Amino acid sequence: MEHAGLLQRGKFDPALPASLFLHLAIIVILLAFLPDVQPVHAPPEDSVDVEVVTPPPTAVPSPPPAVQPLQDRRDDNANAAAEEASAQSQTASREPLPSLPVVPKPVIPGPPQLTQANELFSAKTLASPRSRQALKMLATLSGGERNLQLCNLEALEQINRSRPGSKADLVAPYAMKPERVSGSSVEVEGGAFRSKRNWFSIRFHCEVDPAGKAVTAFAYAIGDAIPKDLWQEHNLVAEDGEDDQ
Repeated sequence: MEHAGLLQRGKFDPALPASLFLHLAIIVILLAFLPDVQPVHAPPEDSVDVEVVTPPPTAVPSPPPAVQPLQDRRDDNANAAAEEASAQSQTASREPLPSLPVVPKPVIPGPPQLTQANELFSAKTLASPRSRQALKMLATLSGGERNLQLCNLEALEQINRSRPGSKADLVAPYAMKPERVSGSSVEVEGGAFRSKRNWFSIRFHCEVDPAGKAVTAFAYAIGDAIPKDLWQEHNLVAEDGEDDQ
């Protein structure tokens, strides 16, 4: 403050330079006697040898096999079975089929076929003197009934000549089924004839001339014996004059 006052007053103090020089000298001496400051170095680190070891390759585990769903396995099995069946079917279709034995069709029994008569005999029988009574009877009958009786006589002659010894003596054209008389035609489907006290079935077709005096065509078929337990039902008797059995 004092120096400042001197300067402010414009006056120079001769002790001021000496004071500055003294301070500088003291600073130089202090610096000269200070210890040398060594730079601080970081302590060397202990080095460690490091060996890089390459690990062995790690085996990558293979993924587990995919488990097929149960339904898919069933579908696959079904498809495989279908393919196998189809292959077997194709193989079987290519193989020649064994020839099957020919089975004859069953024969359905039916009425025997009619046999056409090559010769007619009723006219010759009526021309015999022993048939005078028969001729008188025929003259009393109407057209349809007379034609039926002429055809019955022809039936007896055809039976006795085709079966010698049969001794057929009576024809019942209506025995099992009614006869059909239409004009000069007579159709018998369920007739019967008596031979040696037994009855047999007969069918025949007969044609008579318009005058009703002679048979012009005849076809017939002789059937089996009629069981005796059916005789009474159909008014069949073993002998003339017997009571119905």
